[in-house]
Amino acid sequence: MARVIEILSAGAMTTVQDWPGRVGLWEVGVPPSGPMDARSLRIANLLVGNAEGAAALEMTLTGPRLRFPAGGQMALTGAPVSAKLNDQPVAMWESFYVARGSVLSVGTIRGAGLRCYLAARGGIAVEPVLGSRSTFVAARLGGGPLAVGDTLALGPAQRARACVARTPADLIPQFGNQTVLRVLPGPHGAPDFLTPDGLAELFAVPWSVHHQSDRTGVRLVGPQPRWARVDGGAAGLHPSNILDSAYGVGTVMLSGDVGVVVGVDGPSLGGFAAIGQVIRADLWRLGQLRAGDEVQLHVIAPEDAGRLHADAEAEIRRLTAPAGVVASRVGVHSVAGRSVGRSRRGDAVPSAIFARTGVGAHGPVTYRHAGEGAVLVEFGDPVLDLRSRVRVHTLQQHLRDERVRGIRDLTPGVRSLHVQFEPEQIDLAAVLEALSAIEASTPAPETVTIQARTVRLPLAWRHSQAMLAVARYQSSVFADAPWCPDNIEFIRRINDLPDEAAVRAIVTGARYLVLGLGDVYMGAPIAVPLDPRHRLVTTKYTPARTWTPANAVGIGGSFLCVYGIEGPGGYQLVGRTVPIWYPGDASPCLLGHFDQLRFELVDEEELETLRADAQRETWRPHTEPADFSLDAYQQSLEPYAEEAAAFTARRQAAFDAERRAWQANGAAPHGGIGGVDEAAA
Repeated sequence: MARVIEILSAGAMTTVQDWPGRVGLWEVGVPPSGPMDARSLRIANLLVGNAEGAAALEMTLTGPRLRFPAGGQMALTGAPVSAKLNDQPVAMWESFYVARGSVLSVGTIRGAGLRCYLAARGGIAVEPVLGSRSTFVAARLGGGPLAVGDTLALGPAQRARACVARTPADLIPQFGNQTVLRVLPGPHGAPDFLTPDGLAELFAVPWSVHHQSDRTGVRLVGPQPRWARVDGGAAGLHPSNILDSAYGVGTVMLSGDVGVVVGVDGPSLGGFAAIGQVIRADLWRLGQLRAGDEVQLHVIAPEDAGRLHADAEAEIRRLTAPAGVVASRVGVHSVAGRSVGRSRRGDAVPSAIFARTGVGAHGPVTYRHAGEGAVLVEFGDPVLDLRSRVRVHTLQQHLRDERVRGIRDLTPGVRSLHVQFEPEQIDLAAVLEALSAIEASTPAPETVTIQARTVRLPLAWRHSQAMLAVARYQSSVFADAPWCPDNIEFIRRINDLPDEAAVRAIVTGARYLVLGLGDVYMGAPIAVPLDPRHRLVTTKYTPARTWTPANAVGIGGSFLCVYGIEGPGGYQLVGRTVPIWYPGDASPCLLGHFDQLRFELVDEEELETLRADAQRETWRPHTEPADFSLDAYQQSLEPYAEEAAAFTARRQAAFDAERRAWQANGAAPHGGIGGVDEAAA
């Protein structure tokens, strides 16, 4: 008899996830996915004798009804939930046998916690996609949520592994509605982004989990950030806006004045300041936060974070350790209380900057703390400067060539390189030493030529789906937003252009240089016009849209973005183009760093034909070689330098006037989250 699971009812959101998920693709905007509460999934697998990372079911809020034609060994972990096997209660956090043909019904998680996990001996044997069986629903990687009638195959049991009867009581969390998340500060902080007192308050005052939270990120509503600057400059009008930089899972960023903790399905790149990183030992807690829960961000020392991670791993190893082996305690029960302590109002927050030097190989370089296993390397001043981006590129290439043991994901931003490493393989001091030495050996950016291409994309101006996203936002999120009802008119006004035709002429006449990938998933580019006279500047939506169509084209700050998938977004929308991710191709990501985008206008009907042809793999965008040389580019600017300066000055005057008008009308989007709350009410 086939070893399968039959889905009789699917629950609110049931997906297949494995651990650690889809790793190694952060640079192009593919998130790891995997379980939101990895601790519960790993323990469930060990209870049934699987490898701890085997694929299992993650069930959110309300569970499914499942039939097991061949039976087998199962375990249910995670948030407390009632479950019945053939109408008989099933205990959680211990293995149990399911007879042939039995039906397991998982109920609704009530009161505290949000997700539970079901592991079956042998693991769920769905086909791996990009190296993982995990489901990333938004991009349909690994499929989607389970549906009635689905059947999941189970793999063969690993005979060398024995089942574990039950989880020791002291390893089972006590779930509650008050959670402490221990964090390391950085990479951004005070005094360059926030005032020292303002930053300290963010770690001293409780936050509340917003109802618009999911696997992409947990939104936190709390104290009003006290910014140390009036805007984000070339990155946007809001002081939270930065030139796009990489995040990690567990990064605490400020999207406008709203906190967001990046989840396992979160974006790898974005344009918002990040004030902290949840430590590895507490990442599982993100998966159990539900709307209305109180969250306290508590700053700890890096050495304590490392010890807590070691303790957490030792706890899991207790399930398979020989008798008599006892691990130190990490304190899982503190999820329900304050036993780990909390920051107090007025406590100073340690600096996230390791070192700032003006004598790097080719100019200023700053090393910022970005969690236990990451360093953010920033080049030059916080302005849009392609010289800094070339320096990022050369450091990334040299790091790849050096193959430093323990260094893994390298994710470039506009003027930064996010370097992730394995703390158990290489310590922070060694990482900083390697980065400094390799940076010192890089060539002058003016001597570098980067192989790239021109990629020509069709653009349907004012595509109906893009305009629908704007209309939905105005009706359900922020009716009085300055960029509503018309994003293109907002772009025109804030850049002091005479009419919409001028906006369209700039967008279609510009050559957009790709500076980052994955800003909104799956190879989505952030790109800047090479010609300064084409650099339109806007602000991003604050709060963000809850829906954007796949492949919408928008402008935010100084950058253009093509959305890789359907989902939330903040760029001002002008139209739509073709897909930029092709899963059937040997290299699914269409674009590369330093490629140049050119847009050619088509009507909506023609675009939809091209989109369908692209999905059928009968059409691909036209490309041609277009190498990038910083020296040649800088020389090309000289003939129209005065004209570019005049354009920039006129644009800046309009930008400043828009900000003054917001302030005078009380419409500045610093507190724009109120629009979301009012709509929900």
